[in-house]
Amino acid sequence: MSQIKLSKTFIKNIVKLALNEDLYPMGDITTNLIKDKKIITAKLISNQNAKIGGLLFAKYAFQLVDKKIKFISKKKDGAFIRKNSLIAVIKGDARNILIAERVALNFLSHISGIASLTNKFVKLAGKKCKICCTRKTIPNLRVIQKYGVKLGGGFNHRFNLSDEFLIKDNHIASSNLKELISLATKNKNGKKITVEIDSLKQLKEINGLKFDRILFDNMSVKDLRKAIIITKKLYETEASGNVNLKNVRSIASTGVNRISVGSITHSVQSIDLKLEI
Repeated sequence: MSQIKLSKTFIKNIVKLALNEDLYPMGDITTNLIKDKKIITAKLISNQNAKIGGLLFAKYAFQLVDKKIKFISKKKDGAFIRKNSLIAVIKGDARNILIAERVALNFLSHISGIASLTNKFVKLAGKKCKICCTRKTIPNLRVIQKYGVKLGGGFNHRFNLSDEFLIKDNHIASSNLKELISLATKNKNGKKITVEIDSLKQLKEINGLKFDRILFDNMSVKDLRKAIIITKKLYETEASGNVNLKNVRSIASTGVNRISVGSITHSVQSIDLKLEI
């Protein structure tokens, strides 16, 4: 499994791209109207309860605009914060704080949104079942989104197509399932093999073959419970497909080892934060 490499260099580079997007080609033409060099203290505050994440992204957003700006964190990534909590204090030139404000808040709001939603799923699923993210991420932001998942107590599914074998429905439709499993086994090289099925009938065809994990896709809780009983001693088990906050507890109650949830990255709502001067 590829590891998330959230180095300071990576964070600075991704923040630079965001600042360039916001400032090209003429900079902040509104803030440029302010001529006085006024030093201010701004407060970063949450407008709702949340798991906070992305503080280093916010810090670098301000410091890449003006290295003299002081970003004083009052919370740590992964901490639970309540509405109206003080997250950080920012001190420096008012103009430069205003220039970096939206980029800083965008990173914080998005990562915190992922961490917060993931944590809701984690609590409902319980301690015996892992909540995993998927590859349904915003292009080029996968590392950041998967970082948010980990902050929320979730686990990262495969990071990319090289991490493990995942034989899905379209692979099966394009070839022979047993042959695909056999070829994956021969080319395993230490990587896990997961096979996706969507019915008890399919389960009977592959049960007992040598692979690592079985992924039950869009199966009813009733059928999933039966499938877990049949396979749990043979394979690690995973459930996926239309998982939401209303049904995740019942899915977890089947005894499945983990549940993959696409919505914690592709449909997450950002946390409402504000910069108060």
